[in-house]
Amino acid sequence: MQPLVVGLLVALCSVYALWSLMPAALRRPLAGWLLRVPGIGQGGPLAGVLRRAAAGPNACGCDGCDAKPAAPVRADAVVPIRIHRTTGKR
Repeated sequence: MQPLVVGLLVALCSVYALWSLMPAALRRPLAGWLLRVPGIGQGGPLAGVLRRAAAGPNACGCDGCDAKPAAPVRADAVVPIRIHRTTGKR
């Protein structure tokens, strides 16, 4: 029984590592294909992950673009310049 559990854990960890390290250009079509598989993509536990992967990246790929955008800066607005002093020691 123990070798079966260990083998299952190793297999699942391998799939996770492959999915995480796979380039997005390969992950996107694979996720779209897996969404069409009846047991996996349609109501399965991985459906949300696969939908996000198949949808493609955000504007910058940092997953922070869904935040509310900052107020636009007017052309005549004064923006201060901050200068940070260093101690000279490196």
